[in-house]
Amino acid sequence: MAVEYIRYRMAAHTPEALIAAYGDAATHLDLAPECLGYELTRCVEDPACLILRIEWTSTRAHLEGFRRGPHFPPFLAAIRPFIGEIEEMRHYELTDPAVRKG
Repeated sequence: MAVEYIRYRMAAHTPEALIAAYGDAATHLDLAPECLGYELTRCVEDPACLILRIEWTSTRAHLEGFRRGPHFPPFLAAIRPFIGEIEEMRHYELTDPAVRKG
C-alpha cells in the first residue's frame, strides 16, 4: 500500500471551495479500484491549510492505473482550479511503528 499526501495552502480559493470540490471528486475515487480510502483534513491552527490523504494499492497502481484510467479525467476536472495551491504531492509508505485504533 502507498499513501499519497497532497498538502494545500489556500490563497486564491477558500477552504470551503476545496472541500466542496473534493466532495465532487470523491465519487471518482470511490469508483477507482486502485483507491483504498481517503480523507481530507483542515488544520485547526491555520484553516487555510488542508491535507488530502489517499491510500492506494500501490504507487504504480495510482500512477499507471488510476491516472491512465477512466476515473482520473473527471477527478482532475473537479480539483483542477486548486492545483496551483498544492505545496506538496508525494507518495509515502508505512513504516513501524504504526498503530490504528478504531
